[in-house]
Order: sequence, then C-alpha cells, then structure tokens
Amino acid sequence: MNYKKNLLLLYDRPREPIFMGKGKSVFDVPDNYLTDRYRPIGPEIQNRFGELAEERIPVRSIALPDLRIPMSLGRQEQFSLFIPRHRKIAARLIDIFMGMRNIEELQSCAVFARDRINPYLFNYALSVALLHRRDTKNLDLPSVVEVFPDKYVDSRVFEQIREEATVVPEGMRMPIVIPKDFTASDLDEEHRLWYFREDIGVNLHHWHWHLVYPFEASNRAIVDKDRRGELFYYMHSQLIARYNFERFCNRLQRVKRLNNLREPIAEGYFPKLDSLVASRTWPGRVDNAVIKDLNRELDQIKQDVSDLERWIDRIYEAVHQGYVVDESGNRIFLDEEKGIDILGNIIESSILSPNRQLYGDMHNVGHVFLSYTHDPDHRHLESFGVMGDVATAMRDPVFYRWHSFIDDIFQEHKIKLPAYTKSQLTYEGISVTGIIVQSEGAPVNTLHTYWQQSDVDLSRGMDFVPRGNVFARFTHLQHAPFQYVIQIDNTSDAQRMGFVRIFMAPKNDERGQPMLFRDQRLFMVEMDKFLVALRPGANRIRRRSNESTVTIPFERTFRNLDDKRPETGTPEEEAFNFCGCGWPAHMLVPKGLPEGFPADLFVMVSNYEDDRVVQDLVGTCNDAASYCGVRDRLYPDRKAMGFPFDRLARTGVDRLSNFVTPNMAIQSVNVIHIDKTVPRT
Repeated sequence: MNYKKNLLLLYDRPREPIFMGKGKSVFDVPDNYLTDRYRPIGPEIQNRFGELAEERIPVRSIALPDLRIPMSLGRQEQFSLFIPRHRKIAARLIDIFMGMRNIEELQSCAVFARDRINPYLFNYALSVALLHRRDTKNLDLPSVVEVFPDKYVDSRVFEQIREEATVVPEGMRMPIVIPKDFTASDLDEEHRLWYFREDIGVNLHHWHWHLVYPFEASNRAIVDKDRRGELFYYMHSQLIARYNFERFCNRLQRVKRLNNLREPIAEGYFPKLDSLVASRTWPGRVDNAVIKDLNRELDQIKQDVSDLERWIDRIYEAVHQGYVVDESGNRIFLDEEKGIDILGNIIESSILSPNRQLYGDMHNVGHVFLSYTHDPDHRHLESFGVMGDVATAMRDPVFYRWHSFIDDIFQEHKIKLPAYTKSQLTYEGISVTGIIVQSEGAPVNTLHTYWQQSDVDLSRGMDFVPRGNVFARFTHLQHAPFQYVIQIDNTSDAQRMGFVRIFMAPKNDERGQPMLFRDQRLFMVEMDKFLVALRPGANRIRRRSNESTVTIPFERTFRNLDDKRPETGTPEEEAFNFCGCGWPAHMLVPKGLPEGFPADLFVMVSNYEDDRVVQDLVGTCNDAASYCGVRDRLYPDRKAMGFPFDRLARTGVDRLSNFVTPNMAIQSVNVIHIDKTVPRT
C-alpha cells in the first residue's frame, strides 16, 4: 500500500523536476531517466536533494513504451479535453499507464514521463488511470486546486504567497486572502453570480465529474459506464436548474439560451487568472464577441461554424424522428428507457456515440469555438479561454448559455415521451402527511445562508517556492445546518420500503407570478434521495442536510490527504478513503434574498421495490450518487434521473399542486440571506 501511495507524490510541484523533494520523500531516479539538461550532473543533484529526505524511493529502470505521441504536446502549452487532438493524445497516455503490468512498472513509467510531458496532460492521464486500474482504485487523488491553483486563484495572490513562503518560517505564515469578487465590478449584472460561477468547489465538481467520466480511451470499459450519457444530461441539467435558481435570487431573468451561433455574445468575461505552467494569462472575451470559423494549425483545428450548425440540425432531426442512425445505417430508437442515454452519448460525443461521422462532436466543439472567440486563426498566438478547460469552464457566463441550449435538446426528447400516469406516480397505501424544515436559529420552514471564509493549502502546486504549507483564504456561500422532519403514514399491515425524493424550486417566476408546472419542473433542484423503512401506521422521518446524497462535505472537497491519515490496512483508513465527485455541500442551498426568497419544497415517497437496483455497495463511494453515480456499479435507482420531473405532466395538471398524489407533499419555505462573513471553525 505504501508503494502505491508513492504514486500520489508525482502530483507534488508539477513543474519541478522529479528528483527534487516530493513531500518528505525523494525519488532515486536512474541517470538514464533524467532529462538532457540534468543528466550530466545526475549524481550531484541526486545527492543534494536526497540528503534532507526522510525517505528515498527507488525507481527501477524498465523497457519504456513509445511516448512520442504524448510528448507531441509541448510542456508550455495549455491542454484541453475538448480539442480532438488533445483527446487522442490523452487517450494514448491513459492506455500506456493502464497497460503497465504492476505498480512498480507504473511508477517507473510515470517517473520517466513526468518531466517530458505537458503537466496538465500528465496529471489528467495519470488520474484517469489511477481511478480505473484495479490495483490503484482505493487511492485518493489530490484535488486539482492543490496541484494547479492557477486555475482557481486570483493571479495577484501568487506574488504574495511567494513572499510569505520565502520570508516567513513555516508555522508562522498567514493565509493570503483572495478578494471576494475580483473579476468584475457591479456595472456587470452577471457579476452578481460570481459566488456561484467562480466557486472553487463548484468548479472542482465539474472537473472531477469529467475525470470519472472521460469520453476517450482505447479501453472501452473506462468510458462505457452505466447510464453514462443520461448522467451527462442529468448532471448538467441540474447545473442549469441551480444556476437559474440563483439568478432569481439575484433578481435576474433565467439564462438566455445560446441558440443562435451567429449572434454576438453580449456577455464578456475576463478571468484574471495566470497559467503557471504555460506562463500565460488566461485570455478574456470582450462584450459582443462573435463565434468565427477556426483555423488553428498548431491545435490541428480547422472547423467551420456551419459544421456545428449541421450537427445540431441532425441531432434535432433524430429527436423528432424518434431514432438515430448508426454507422451501418441501422435505426436505434430513442425509447423511454435508453433514449436519453443514447442522446447523451451523441451530444457529448464519446467513443460510445453510435455514429460520430453523422452526428459529430457538438458539445465539445461548441466549447472549443467559444474558447477561441478572441483568436480564431491564431494570429495573436493566444491559447484558449476558460471555456476550453473542464476545470475552469463554469466560471464563464457563456457556459450556462451553451448548456441551456444543450439542455433544450434533451428536453425536446423528454417532452415526446408519454406523461407519467397517476398509477406510475402513486405508492398505494403510503401518504406524506406533513413536512417541516428545522434550521438552527431560524423560524420553522426557514433556511439561512451567509458568507464563510475557508482556507485551502496551495503548497502542492507552488513550484520553486520554499517548502511548507501556504494557505489561501477564499469566501464562499454557506447555509446554516437544517433537517427535514417528514410525516409518512403506512396504511397497510406490513412494513414497506420507500425511496424518499426531495426537490426544491422557486415558487414564482422572474415577474413574481406563480410558476406553471411545465416551467417549474425545469427548476427542480434535487436536494436528497434516501431509503426508509415504513412500519404500519405513522412514521416520523428525520433527515439532516449533511446526509444529502447529492453533496460531499467541505472536508472532502478540500482535504489534505496526508494530514492525520490513519495507519495502512486499518478500518479507519478504509473510512478515510473516499471519492471526490459530488456537489459541494456549502452550495446545497441557493443564496436567497435578505427579505426572504419563497420556494417550494417537494417530497415524494416512491415504491422501493420498483426502484431498487440489486448490487453490493460495501466499500464504494455511494454517498453522492445523484450526480456522480457509483464507481464501478450500476446507477442506484431504476427510475429515470430527475423522476418525477423529467417529463411533462399528465393532462389537466398545470400547477405543482395539481400534480401531487397522496405519496407526495409540498411545503413552502423561505430562504433568507444574511450578509455577514464568518470564519470556518
């Protein structure tokens, strides 16, 4: 196990040569593994950096695979999963790491590759391999904010961090405060959403999701996970629902879909980030920028906007016809069960797409077009903007416009499906008779949000800076802990098992008018989903907000994997090991308004016998399954993702109140934002 953990040291200080200290250890690198610059002085540098190490890790020289394709991306270039050439390069490197016969060979290969391959590419490919190899699955990967803080932190902060680390001894260093809203002024109304778009945890969630669900690899099993296409639809659909909820809380209209690729993009964005690897500033996008044909020889991209429009038309045609055509000309029908999954694999074009030639690469190439509006033909030698990187894309307002349009295509398919009948929605003998939300220090059915300051250790990603912890302090949204108290009656004479599904949505639209069901269903944010045993008679169920199956705790998102780690092989270490994919817990509740924001809390109990998926979940990461699924298992719910709001309502239902059956209930809640900032205790 210790040998396995040495692989995690490869994430430390990504631009520093491998022979320099990693944590408290140093790799003993064979002379022939050193790069040309350091090979002539190999013995001297090995001794110098090994003297102070607590542990020297031997690296065996092996017959190395052909790394020419992974090395074709320059070390100073940016790396993007959306660029087809980069995807193919990454797939090759993943295959190489997956093909190593054992841990020792994997370590040797990775040590050799690390100083020769683009750091972003290396870290992505190694992360995917460690997540999917049988012998490394239980390793906890470091957060990308630790390894590449330049993707998340105001560039001015790094100068202060270097000064603090150089001048002040470890143990006496103070956290460097990241300004609360540093990317724009209040003149930009979109900047009201800075706390959502630029939240580190939100962006980490998006990065980690795409790490778990890559769309390119020679080993099909790495990509072909249960309901992968549907999960792409649902996770991003929930992002849009949450974002629109937040827009209402900031007195803004719902996001405008980017359904006209020829129209100027009104919203500009300037990220104020520096790339420490590429030694470049992340480019911005001016107001009213226009998408143009791409001709970038360095990236091997030559693509016309009309290509993207053609793919969109073909996908819409497939949705309206009710089937897609595979490469052999066979029809694959978009039915109730598998249709959304097939559509997801076409829109986010992966190796699972039944016909990439016909339906193209819509989602990914759309990101590429949007990320190059500032330099479509590379005349200014600029790299892509934040929309070109899964770790940063959610910072940009245009991300939500693009994904609102994509969600519209998915909804076009969903509205063609038959509405759920009353019998499909009802759980005979079970009724929800009461809901109360209890929050600390608040009246009943009231939720409180506020600002909180927390620290994140950036030392792992600070190359050529004196050793020791260096912290950045950032401000994020937080909510007071709360619990649901749900009254459920079981009129049968036997115990019944039920799935409790909890959603929340704005009560009124942007004009202050009560929302119609057809609109409100698209705003339904999943809050929790859990199993209950219902004895005959009355049952009072209590559920805490920190138990949500949507979120992961703050400590997991930003955890130091070396601090207070339990001993190897103990039950405590098994509990310590968990996955990092999940919505950040501090963003579970929308911001609300100082005077209160009215929302509808919806609770449904469905029949677990109809929903259950028989599988062993012991020792797996299954506590944030709603958006991330369960690693190496089936999605733990047979119902369509988003059920019961993934389809239009039955005839005669125009409001949520008309939709409710006895096993459902609605409770009005008020979300109050208190404009205060408190430190994390």
